[in-house]
Order: sequence, then structure tokens, then C-alpha cells
Amino acid sequence: MTKVINFDMDGTIANFYGVEGWLESLENEDTRPYEIARPLLNMQALARVLNRLSREGYTINIISWGAKFASESFNQRIALAKVAWLAEHLASVEFTNIFVVPYGTPKQSLASGILFDDEEPNRTAWGDGSYDVNNIIEVLRNL
Repeated sequence: MTKVINFDMDGTIANFYGVEGWLESLENEDTRPYEIARPLLNMQALARVLNRLSREGYTINIISWGAKFASESFNQRIALAKVAWLAEHLASVEFTNIFVVPYGTPKQSLASGILFDDEEPNRTAWGDGSYDVNNIIEVLRNL
């Protein structure tokens, strides 16, 4: 088994879509929703299990998209906002890679292993080893 764990961010670990006005912010190239999104999970519990898995040799990655139709400079600012969000909410987790790529980039082209993602088309394209957002911590505890 490949010991690689990959996470989407928006809608998977960060409640991006719960930020009021998120779409208008994106249309105005405002990174605010990425900065203020609340966690969707108990981040302390997630950090504990990820740190254990990291000690056991797992690679821990983020694979997240920028905004649809975003300019290159806006995608760069989004990447910085996402890295800052991770530093705030999962500070103790040492991610191997944080991929923040243009919208629509096939996630399976960046890594292998397992993927947690809220979007069914991404899970379908990933194939075996893809999980929705239900019971993330439970799935990780069973690895």
C-alpha cells in the first residue's frame, strides 16, 4: 500500500462555502473566504492522527485548487492564504507537499495514495482510495 494521504481543503477540511459572500469575494479576487473559513473537523484530533501517521512513514499532502477563472496573481494569493490557514489550524502537522494548483488540474496527476475530497468527480477520477468528507478522522485512525 502506498503510504500517502492527500487532502482537498475547500469543503473538505475548511468550511470555505460557509463563508458569507464567498462567490462575490472570488469574483472580486478577494482572498477573504480562504483566510476566515472555519475548520470542518476537530483540528486537534486531526493533527494528532496525522502526526502519528507521519511518524509511521506516511506522506501527508494538500491538493487544492485555486479559484475558477482566477488570474495567475490571484491564484498565487490564494495559495498564500491557504498555506496561512493550514499554519493557523494545523500548525503541528508537517505537510510533505502543499499543492495549490489551477482550478480543474487533475489531482491524480500530482500524487497517489488516498484522497479526501468533497467533490465526487475528483473522487471518481482518483479511483480506489478516494473518500468523501464523512468520517475522515475515523478512516485515518484505521490506517
